[in-house]
Formats: sequence, structure tokens, C-alpha cells
Amino acid sequence: QAELEEHGGGLVQAGGSLKLSCAASGRLFERKAVGWWRQAPGKEREFVAAVDYTGEAQEYGDSVKGRFAISRDNAKNTVYLQMNDLKSEDTAVYYCAVHMSGSYHLTAPRLYSHWGQGTQVTVSS
Repeated sequence: QAELEEHGGGLVQAGGSLKLSCAASGRLFERKAVGWWRQAPGKEREFVAAVDYTGEAQEYGDSVKGRFAISRDNAKNTVYLQMNDLKSEDTAVYYCAVHMSGSYHLTAPRLYSHWGQGTQVTVSS
């Protein structure tokens, strides 16, 4: 069983919504921040959003602020990414990742220790 499993990707029209989920095995999420990253073909990996270990603090990339919302349910070992008003430029593979800390430096990819396999999100215009 994979340590992190992402679900919820798919094909959606511009302006539509999708909700991604990331489930962790064992205690992988315990007292750790969790983030979502994405990578489009030919582009660098991009920070999307992160939530601290309590779920009370969130951070977002500039391109998704006001449209995406990250949340977590620690009882279910699951983190979510609600994506609204999707645009064609949101098309990418989305990855869930576990941070080494509970709440600091959430936009630094080198500080994420575990990565999921990714789920494809395609937004048609």
C-alpha cells in the first residue's frame, strides 16, 4: 500500500470545480504540515497550497488564492484540496506531500519528505 494516495483528479470544464483528497497510511500525517504541489508539462513544479498540522493555518500560491481551499481531517488521515473556478492553466499533475515540520517554510519543496504518485487534473477551455 502506498504511503500517500491522491484521488479526485479528472477532466473538468473551465469554471468548474474538483475536490482532491490525499489519504495517508499509518501516522505519516501526525503533527506534520501537508502540501499540494502541481507540475504541468514542460514547467517546473509549483507550490499550490499547504496546511499546518492543526489545520488552522493555510498558505496558498499566488495563482490559486481565492479559488482553492486546503483542509484536513486528522481523524481520517486525509487532506483535501477544493478547487473552484478552474482555469486551463490549472491543468497539471497534482501531488500531495508531507512536510518535515508542523508549520514552517511550507513553500520549500526540499522540506517535503514524502510525495504521492500524483493525480491528473485537466481543465478544458
